[in-house]
Amino acid sequence: MRNVLISGAGIGGPALACFLRRAGFTVTVVERAPGLREGGQAVDIRGVALDVVDRLGLGAEVRALRTRMRGMSVVDGTGTELVRSEETVFSSGRLDSPDVELVRDDLVSLLYKATCDDVEYVFGDSITALEQLGHGVRVEFEHGGFRTFDVVVGADGLHSTVRRLAFGPEEGFARHLGQHLAIFPAPNVLGLDNWQVWFRDGETGGAVYPVHDNAELRVTLGFASPPLAYDHRDVVAQKQIVAARLAGAGWEVPRLLSEMDSALNFYFDAMQQITMDSWTTGRVALIGDAGYCASPLSGQGTSLALVGAYVLATELARHDIAPAFAAYEERMRPFVLANQALATENPEGPAAEESVDRAKNAIILP
Repeated sequence: MRNVLISGAGIGGPALACFLRRAGFTVTVVERAPGLREGGQAVDIRGVALDVVDRLGLGAEVRALRTRMRGMSVVDGTGTELVRSEETVFSSGRLDSPDVELVRDDLVSLLYKATCDDVEYVFGDSITALEQLGHGVRVEFEHGGFRTFDVVVGADGLHSTVRRLAFGPEEGFARHLGQHLAIFPAPNVLGLDNWQVWFRDGETGGAVYPVHDNAELRVTLGFASPPLAYDHRDVVAQKQIVAARLAGAGWEVPRLLSEMDSALNFYFDAMQQITMDSWTTGRVALIGDAGYCASPLSGQGTSLALVGAYVLATELARHDIAPAFAAYEERMRPFVLANQALATENPEGPAAEESVDRAKNAIILP
């Protein structure tokens, strides 16, 4: 029986683990964080990705956890409402769509619960070296010595360690999209009732929307900027960057920045895409943001991770490693390109509904 190591316990990693276990593989998931990562924005599951969720057996639970937005407003720096809609919201599209938006924490928790009984999870550790041998991949861990696996899969995000070790430095694959984004939870200090507010003030902007029955907010603050040099693990320094860039912004931004100071879960990064000629090498493969990050601007990162996990698992169950990887690359490439294009179609807002409809269904699942 082949054994697989997956780096990353976010969305793509556990989804892949679930499908591989069903196919008879032995699966280990290693995650740098001490537990499941909390926080993050609401995520979308669209088109064929909903079919993947159904095949995971999580369709009913995912749909029950969907957000219940009534609409949105767009305001300027003075708080003046510029646009109002009760039919569509920027984050998830038409409110009558069968697509599902839910909080990332909820999806991660569902995937973990679906796999934790028969998948080995190793939290608080990370991969430090990979050596591809004729019979497998020798993997060294920061805290756990070394082990050998038949296949290693990087599902470890935009700044993937597996990608760096197996393919080379991130700089060779990252494409900066001219923006930086911060995401964090906050109490519902604005009293929003299933209503999104988007704002734009010069080169800064963002969105605020309630989650979990309006008990809290998820806040997104962004600004236009060329690439910045900062430590991806230094949260204090990242918050200082955001506060400095949005100093002087209007509307409710000062209050939101104050809430950011005490936010325990905080995400900050450049809006980037990862473009690679190949997502596999030898016995190592990449899925999701590690291989083909489309950026949050596309709205399709979660769907790409879920579909990629399903396609890779299906091909590994059908073929030996080399032909499985080749089939995975061939099936996924057009789907990835169509969805990455959504991030750059409209620099001032979301891509056209017609474009999203084409992209979210641009693959036939095996």
